[in-house]
Amino acid sequence: MPRWKALPEELDPQVKEFASQLRRLVDRSGLSIAAVSDRTGYSKTSWERYLNGRLLAPKGAIVALAEVTGTNPVHLTTMWELAERAWSRAEMRHDMTMEAIRISQARAALGEFGGTAGPAADGSSRVKAAPAPGQGPERPAGRPVERPSVIPPGGGPNGPARRGPAAPAAAPAAGPAPVPAPPARRGGRKVAMVAAGVVGVLLVVAAAVLLSGLGGGGSPAGDVARSPSAAPSSTAPKPLPAGVKCSGDDCTGQDPEAMGCGGELATTTSSATVGTTKVEVRYSRTCGAAWARISQAVAGDKVTISAGGAAQNGAVKIDKDAYTPMVAAADGAEPKACATLADGTEGCTQPR
Repeated sequence: MPRWKALPEELDPQVKEFASQLRRLVDRSGLSIAAVSDRTGYSKTSWERYLNGRLLAPKGAIVALAEVTGTNPVHLTTMWELAERAWSRAEMRHDMTMEAIRISQARAALGEFGGTAGPAADGSSRVKAAPAPGQGPERPAGRPVERPSVIPPGGGPNGPARRGPAAPAAAPAAGPAPVPAPPARRGGRKVAMVAAGVVGVLLVVAAAVLLSGLGGGGSPAGDVARSPSAAPSSTAPKPLPAGVKCSGDDCTGQDPEAMGCGGELATTTSSATVGTTKVEVRYSRTCGAAWARISQAVAGDKVTISAGGAAQNGAVKIDKDAYTPMVAAADGAEPKACATLADGTEGCTQPR
């Protein structure tokens, strides 16, 4: 039976080549995955994901593997950088695909509530509107049908000028000058509506100013003239390093390796020996979170991390080590890790 499973077909060729190179290094060293885990500080479960192409190893794990196998870390890091770019491109394509699916679903849902739409004569999409008053069948008796025009007949102040030479003006007939036609009713109605809206806004603003002047002490005039103080601006969160995917409360319940919080970003803040096992508190200042790790254990041993009233559990199933999901922690002194062995022995870490 071969040692390695076939890499996923959907992997980017650059990522697949990098995973194959990691497998060759482990084979050449003669170490088992458990031994690689013990010597690099990364769990066996994480290394199985890295070597099977299910997760891209963080840079810290690659540097640790180079030291364990006696490989030049510069060359291995170069290959990791190329694989990391390919992995990011694959994630971006996946995100774009999911976004396109969501947009298509939203358009389909909105189409159920939209109006009657169809292509216009010029090929553009146009929604049919109800006829305005005076343009439908219910027009005053004796009044000719008015047909709205998109472009005013004479060009208008906002329309294009009429092409070709202008028609000669007819000689004025004797008698009083013709009365100019009244403006279009649609334009007048729009102007009236805009004016009414502006007046309403001004009334609201004036009422707010008067109420603010009456509510405060001292001179009303001084209160009206005083501008409200600006709300204190909150400090923008610091950007996370490349590969780190969570911080603080967002990390609670997450896998530290999958979120990029392990490796060189984590330190052991406290540890204890329970029976023949070792339990540690692993803390990442960058992620603002902690987790518990148990090693040299047997199947059935359990480990717990607690901080700030939150707790996460982990259990040893087949491997000799295990770790819990993360809990948010302001510093590494607060979290406490406890182990409960299969034989009933219990023990916890003590803060330094």
